[in-house]
Amino acid sequence: MARRRKMDPERKAFINSLLEHYQPKDAQDIQDMLKDLLGETLQGMLEAEMDDHLGYSKYDYKNKETDDSRNGYSPKTVTSSMGTIDLDIPRDRKGDFEPQIVKKNQTDISNIEDQVLSMYAKGMTTRDISAHLKDVYGVDASAEMISHMTDRILPIAKEWQNRPLERKYAIVFMDAVHFHVREDNRTVKKAVYVAIGVKLNGKREVLGMWVGGNESAKYWLSVLNEIKNRGVEDIMIVSVDGLTGFGDAIHAVFPQAEIQRCIVHQIRYSTKFISYKDLKPFMADL
Repeated sequence: MARRRKMDPERKAFINSLLEHYQPKDAQDIQDMLKDLLGETLQGMLEAEMDDHLGYSKYDYKNKETDDSRNGYSPKTVTSSMGTIDLDIPRDRKGDFEPQIVKKNQTDISNIEDQVLSMYAKGMTTRDISAHLKDVYGVDASAEMISHMTDRILPIAKEWQNRPLERKYAIVFMDAVHFHVREDNRTVKKAVYVAIGVKLNGKREVLGMWVGGNESAKYWLSVLNEIKNRGVEDIMIVSVDGLTGFGDAIHAVFPQAEIQRCIVHQIRYSTKFISYKDLKPFMADL
């Protein structure tokens, strides 16, 4: 029997957030959702290209060092595998702006949509974005252009991170995933704090992801307070590992919550006391 392909956690969280926002009912709704997302992304990248071309962002006249300026938009309809998409192509006064994401006279963009959409599912590092832009543009994008791109894309992620939550959740799973990342020319260890809730109707929802230092109960307390400030009044069951002080942090914010020690963590911890030769039969019995 074929094995089910495992989905990358970041991609899975991204997809879950989209489904939560758009709430599609059928395949056509999903098609419309992806087409809408692609159109907004392309429009944002066109605006970022114009910013890079002129050297200043819209209305930021203090940093203007050119006699060229914006000159409205030209409507354009492009074809993708999801259907037609209407775009507004920025114009400049001198008429020498040459957009790259959707080139002049280009009406078919079906070859770049997967790369554009995957920018959202990636970790949004400069390396990832640069690699995708190179695939899309066929040239190396400047650091300034990448900055313009992320400046326009990141607010979408911020909006998702700060969205209101349900008043009550039946279960919330909380855990941290640890990564080694480059920071200030050195490798450091970071913890991505993840909270996944089960709503009263049984549907799951990623409440949020937060990046901090090494996992600690103090940081979890700040996460719990943020969840409460976003509208959560009560959590019936919180499933966590055995991190010291985690239970106290939970009860400080949600005093009525019942804490369930994660069974996976309990099993994993118990294997530390079993010799390797006895591990397989022990796990079978367990």
